[in-house]
Amino acid sequence: MKFLIAGFGSIGRRHLRNLRTLGESDIILLRSHKSTLPDDEITGLPVETDIIAALAHKPDAVIISNPTALHLDVAIPAAKAGCAILMEKPVSHSLDRLDEFKQAVKTGGAGVLMGYQFRFHPGLLQVKTWLADGLIGRPLSFRAQWGEYLPNWHPWEDYRASYTARQDLGGGVVVTLSHPIDYLRWLLGDVKSLWAFSGRLSDLEIQVEDYAEIGMQFANGVTGSLHVDYYQQPPSHTLEITGTAGRITWDNADGTARLFQAETGKWQEVNLPANFDRNDLFIAETKHFLDIVQKKAEPVCSLADGEAALKLCLAVHESAANGQLVHL
Repeated sequence: MKFLIAGFGSIGRRHLRNLRTLGESDIILLRSHKSTLPDDEITGLPVETDIIAALAHKPDAVIISNPTALHLDVAIPAAKAGCAILMEKPVSHSLDRLDEFKQAVKTGGAGVLMGYQFRFHPGLLQVKTWLADGLIGRPLSFRAQWGEYLPNWHPWEDYRASYTARQDLGGGVVVTLSHPIDYLRWLLGDVKSLWAFSGRLSDLEIQVEDYAEIGMQFANGVTGSLHVDYYQQPPSHTLEITGTAGRITWDNADGTARLFQAETGKWQEVNLPANFDRNDLFIAETKHFLDIVQKKAEPVCSLADGEAALKLCLAVHESAANGQLVHL
């Protein structure tokens, strides 16, 4: 199979390494040459600076890992050309041209996998199984939070110039740390309404919001809150779900999922596999994408899921700007 990788920032480099790990070597790069990473790993690879020229190589699949605001510039022509697409989250920074992209996907006929790699996390997969098996009864409420310290995220580059910190490139903490928005939908169902506070609280020199406090009510009645920020030291990423007959917790720091059942009065722990590495999430995602390219599987995180997550992110901005509850 032939792959085109659009963007050679940190995630683009990760995808390149993972494709090679899985035995794929026919790779083309689409670059702006603005990356701060060294070029030694891409010596000898075909490099294009224009999407039409890149598609002339006739790739079977395209991995979109350029800045958020530029995703659809690549995705729409790639989809029309019939390429399978692995798109880093989110789909875009707005709903502009989303219908055009969906039509292009329909025309081209290939699959789209959204890059919400936490759907492949063993701990969260265990949480989903426990919920599906009804081991905490009916879910009632949740608390989720994810804080990162942006200057330490990509220490090789000036955080102020990163797409995550720039409005024009689709940055901001809500879309950049939107993984919980996706996996909460995956675990608990569709969101009925939300409210949010969001803005800049810290001393970070950025153009975008550095925090969001989000209240959500799901269609099934589950209610809770999600907090995300760019200023937390040390980073923290956790989830708690309370039900009528118990409680589930998950902590990304050690990957452990924990289950308390009121009936037994005991906690049960499921730890990560031995030698688990964060990149294992991306490897699992890439293996799944290879199956999608070969039409052996349907995406576990579809374009419709990506659209739903983006609409929730935009609803957060709407609620914060207007000070009102948003119904979805």
